[in-house]
Amino acid sequence: MLDFITIGFLATLVGAAWRLATPLIFTSIGEVISERAGVLNIGLEGTMLMGAFCGFAATFASGSILLGLGSGIVAGMAFGLIFAFFTITVKANQIVVGAAINLLGMGLTAFLFRTYYVSTGRGVDIAPPIAIPYLSDIPFLGEALFRQNMIVYSTILVTLLAAVLLYRTSFGLTLRAVGDHPKAVDVAGRSVAAYRYGAVLIGTGLAGLGGAFLTLGHSNQFVEGITSGRGFIALAVVVFARWSPTGAFFVSLMFGLFYALQLQLQAQPMLNIPYQVFQALPYVMTVIALVMVGGKNASPRKLGIAYDGR
Repeated sequence: MLDFITIGFLATLVGAAWRLATPLIFTSIGEVISERAGVLNIGLEGTMLMGAFCGFAATFASGSILLGLGSGIVAGMAFGLIFAFFTITVKANQIVVGAAINLLGMGLTAFLFRTYYVSTGRGVDIAPPIAIPYLSDIPFLGEALFRQNMIVYSTILVTLLAAVLLYRTSFGLTLRAVGDHPKAVDVAGRSVAAYRYGAVLIGTGLAGLGGAFLTLGHSNQFVEGITSGRGFIALAVVVFARWSPTGAFFVSLMFGLFYALQLQLQAQPMLNIPYQVFQALPYVMTVIALVMVGGKNASPRKLGIAYDGR
């Protein structure tokens, strides 16, 4: 009986980890694509917040979760267009512009939410769980792992598509060359700016989708600061995953496991430990992950450096 209980607990923990890791998976894979092109976007937190708010607002108005998810993607890409204009066209410092995007996202979403939605007290219907035939009937494991909503399942597809895009297409080959040897791409007659714009828009679109998941697949309401630092954790995931989409998927699952574990530990009354200690677990793991890979630099050679064509 103890073994069954243990298996059930672990399955529930892993299933919860997958759900909690979903926004990290989308955002970190998007950032992998952006950084592979040499663009470091630290404005992911603000971009996710805007995606979360616009996804909630569109679903609130229309009742359509698909429209909400699409709105989150478009909102993320709109922020990405602003970021790309200043960092690629104007050639402003990427760190400074990313910080400004974070401030803009936090301030704008808080203002809009307080102005139009805080007094309604209403939420939206979230994406319902879908049971995978046969797999969801596996004792202990199936109920926890294979009854997720479609957004969670789509993380596998996004991971595979990102890996194919980067490593099995000419676009991906050129994109990676832009991050390592932009001069060679320019000499070959291809636009470095166009590839970087494309990478940033893909990355921020996925970040917006990750934010929209928080309001449409995890919670049914937007609250200020709903991302809780996930945009910054996604940056650490990219480094720990060594700029690989599949690596980002599994590292995100690891961070999701710590999110799920801290929630489980908070629910244990026999542990006489302040709940803030458990809430800090994902952020402590972020620091540990960065320390572990501190001496293993596999980043694109021109990451964070604007290309001036000279």
